[in-house]
Amino acid sequence: MQPDLQQLYGNIDIYLFDQLLKGTYNNCHKILDAGCGGGRNLVYFLRNGYDVYAIDPNPQAVEAVKGLSKSLAPAIPSTNFTISAAEDMSFDDAEFDLVISSAVLHFAKDQAHFDNMLNFMWRVLKPGGYLFARLASDIGIEKLVLPLGDGRYLLPDGSERFLVDEQMLLQYTQRLNAQLHEPIKTTNVQNLRCMTTWCLRKV
Repeated sequence: MQPDLQQLYGNIDIYLFDQLLKGTYNNCHKILDAGCGGGRNLVYFLRNGYDVYAIDPNPQAVEAVKGLSKSLAPAIPSTNFTISAAEDMSFDDAEFDLVISSAVLHFAKDQAHFDNMLNFMWRVLKPGGYLFARLASDIGIEKLVLPLGDGRYLLPDGSERFLVDEQMLLQYTQRLNAQLHEPIKTTNVQNLRCMTTWCLRKV
């Protein structure tokens, strides 16, 4: 009996799945999920021989990913999965081919915190490597969010998030000397919140 899509890919972010289908990461071998949660985006990589690393500030999340790795890729050492915030990563410069940041950056406390998280993720990427980022934005709901100061907003769904817009993402792309290898895409969830996909390649 062939495994179903859930077994093969887990509850993967649909836009990360899109990049896999396009073959964007075919030549990536060493990957980092920076803010892995329970590992929803790691099932495919663990199943297919990638050298997988993950960090999360939540100890329970890291333990969950260790268990997932043990069942799907027992050869990967548990030390690859560590308790850490994105801005405190201890990895070397230019260590990874792909960094995944799914629903992490919008938890920034302010502009400086956002910059620190992003800069650490970018630092550990190899030249030619990829950053897959999915984060909250105000794109399409600009008049529906309430500014709270220093980049944070109250959203119509009642949550508070650090929000970006298209101009900011383009400015960061230029500042990082990065290549936007995929158009910026935003999903509007019934005007309650918007999630934007930002796909960069390190030149």
